[in-house]
Formats: sequence, C-alpha cells, structure tokens
Amino acid sequence: MPAWNRSSLRARTTWATGAVAALVCIGFSMLFLVFVGNQESESAETRATAGWDRVLPIIKLGQLPSVLPESRGDAIQVLNAHGRVVSATHQLVGRPPIATLPPGNDAAVRSQRSLCHVDGLTGCKTVVLFKVFQPDGIWLVNVAVPGVPWYGNRTVLSLVIGMSLLMTTMMAVGVSRAVGKTLGPVDAIRTELKEITGTGLHRRVPVPLNQDEIRLLAETVNATLDRLEGAYEQLRQFTSDASHDLRSPITAMRAQVEEGLMYPDDTDWPRTATEVLTGIDRLQAIVTDLLNLAKLDAGVMLNRRPTDLANMIAAELDRRTYRVRIVRRFSRSVVVDCDRLRVIRLLTNLLDNAERHADEQITIIVRADGPMAVLEVLDDGAGIAPEHRETVFDRFTRLEASRSRDAGGTGLGLPIARQIAQAHDGTLTIDDSAQGARFVLRLPRCDNSH
Repeated sequence: MPAWNRSSLRARTTWATGAVAALVCIGFSMLFLVFVGNQESESAETRATAGWDRVLPIIKLGQLPSVLPESRGDAIQVLNAHGRVVSATHQLVGRPPIATLPPGNDAAVRSQRSLCHVDGLTGCKTVVLFKVFQPDGIWLVNVAVPGVPWYGNRTVLSLVIGMSLLMTTMMAVGVSRAVGKTLGPVDAIRTELKEITGTGLHRRVPVPLNQDEIRLLAETVNATLDRLEGAYEQLRQFTSDASHDLRSPITAMRAQVEEGLMYPDDTDWPRTATEVLTGIDRLQAIVTDLLNLAKLDAGVMLNRRPTDLANMIAAELDRRTYRVRIVRRFSRSVVVDCDRLRVIRLLTNLLDNAERHADEQITIIVRADGPMAVLEVLDDGAGIAPEHRETVFDRFTRLEASRSRDAGGTGLGLPIARQIAQAHDGTLTIDDSAQGARFVLRLPRCDNSH
C-alpha cells in the first residue's frame, strides 16, 4: 500500500468512522451516566431516609443519646426546637449544625441541599433535612450522605470513558483494515497500470476473486488494454505497411534516376521520366488515401443533404468509361441523407475494385429494403473466399489475386469505403453471390423517402 496519509480515501474513511463512532459512544455514555447518576442519587436518598427512620423512634421515645451509632459511615445530627445540637454521630460531636431550616420553608417536611467543606466531614455531601414535630416545637434531623455527581461515581465514569475509547479505536482500526483490504486490489491495479508502457501492452492488471465491483473494474481495465493493444498493433502494422508502400515507389524512382545519371548518354530520358511520373502518381494516390483515412478517423463533419441514390450513381457512371460492361438495376426514389462527394468516393472505390477483378461484367443494384437503402456492386470474377471477406477491409491489405491484377493499387480503397459507410451510420459488407464478389452498402433512408 502507498504511504498512509490524511488525504487518502482510507484515511478519510477512518477519520469519518472514528468521528461517528465517538459521537455515538458519547451519546450513549451520557445517557448511561445520567441513568447511573440518578440511580446513585436515589440510593443516597434511600440511605438518608434509612438514617432518619433509625433516629425518629428514638426521638419519639425520648431516649436520644448524645452520640448516635454510625451506619454505613453516614453522619447524622439532631437539633432540638431551639436549634441546638442534642445528638450526633461521632464525626459531628461538638460541631455546629451542618444545616438549619431555611427561612420561609416551615411547611416543608423534608428538604435537601449539597454542601462542601462541612466542619467535621470530608468532601462534598448531600444533606437531607427532616422535620420531627415534638411537643416543644420542630426538631431537625440532618443526615449527611456522600454527594453524588451527575455521572454517578468516578469508577463508572472511568469505565465508560475507557469503553468508549476502546470501541472508537476498534471501530476506526477495523474500518481502516477493511478499507485497506478492499483497496488493496485497487492499489495493485494502479501499480500495474503505472508500469504499463508502449513496450509492455501485453501486461494485464490482476483480477481479484471475491470482490465483485473491483473485479468488474479490473476486467474492464483489461478489456480496455486488450483494445488498446489491438489498436496499437493495428497502428504498428499500418505504419509498417505504409512505410513499405511508400518506400517501394521511392526506391524504384531513385534507382531509375541514379541509373540515368550514371549512364546519361545511354538513358532513354523520356521513358525514365514517364516511369518516375508513374511512381509519383502512386505516391500521390497513397498520400491522398492516407489523408482521407486520417480525416475519417478524426470524425470529419459531413456535408449531408437528401440525395436520390440512383440518380447520383447514374450521373457518376455516365462520366466514366469502363473496360467491362456495366449493368444497371436501379429503383427510383431511394433517397438518403449523405455527403455526395464521399459517397461518390465510396462508389468509385467499389467500381475500381470490381473492374480489377471482373471478367466481362459489373452489375450495380440500387433498391430499398425497409428503412435502409441498399447499393450492391457485383462482378463476375473469381470472387473472395469467406475467410478473406473481412481481411480485405484492413488497411494496406491486398490479396495475391489483386496484386497480380493491379500492382499499382494502394490497399486503402476498401478500408476508405467502409469508413465512409460507417460515417453515414451505414455498413459495407461482402455477401454471398453465385459468381464473383458482391459488395453490399446499406445506408439509412430519409424519412421523406417513399
């Protein structure tokens, strides 16, 4: 685990739990201490009443000794009707009255007060005054019992404080350990992610066994790393293929120019210039396709407008000539919301690919299929094997048949066509056909199409 600090989630959770536990313990402790204090107060009052009950019969019988016997250490004083101490326990013998009847309180049979620094006694006491009605007047019985604080006694207070501290500490430590155990896999994930670089994309974060949320996090991270590694490998392959396809015409042109410079008198310069120009055209085609792919990858904005797909394709076919026969099967009023220039580029790429592989004929079909507009481009060539139907959409992928038929292809036409289809929320696939390859483009139709 990283250094435990106050700003970490573990620290914040521990502090919050400790604070809540402390508040709860304080609340319950206060209630418990008040309860114990009340119980102790009631016990003290019971002791005082017991002392009065012991002395009262002696007073009534007139057999009051000057020194009263002690009971549980309580101090008792008896004052006659003149306020003179006539009897007391040994602590208060010869001492002045510890309490007298308060003025204006003649009707109260019993009163109570707390006194400290009582002559002859130590500590604070609770003094209960009892009136005894005698023939010569009102006598007073002062019973002093130990004073009871609101929390009962120090032993209970110490016990409650100790238990509260213990429970708060146990709660804080328990939560800290639980959070630490929970966040341990997260820290392992973080540590592993920190170590992953461009040269170590094969590494994966550890997946905990019994923690659902963190396990899902780890699995999501690993799935993201899988996609990242795949994208990186694709980019690496793309870069390698692009470098190769760019280097080949450059190397050929350089060799032709160097050979011409070595033997200037024996070189057919017009032919050399034509061959170099052909290489430049190939480089320009590759660079143009790369720029188009970069724009599509960046999510370039499309200039969409409703377009009749059949009319647009017919106009484009009329502009060009082909070495094979073109068969048109168009349904009218198939309207799509598209960027005309990019869809024409898609069509051109499909037609160029079909022309390279067709023997005698290319068939172009435009039709509606529910909410989708469908464009099919079919050739009567050798076709594409099912295992290669997705491979041909990879960048710089050119099958052996394609290389033999057209060594000048860039290997980017079909990837660009699929990118354009996806940018229009459509799809471009290769479907089964009786003969040759069958490329099928599906685009959403406009709402106002019929």
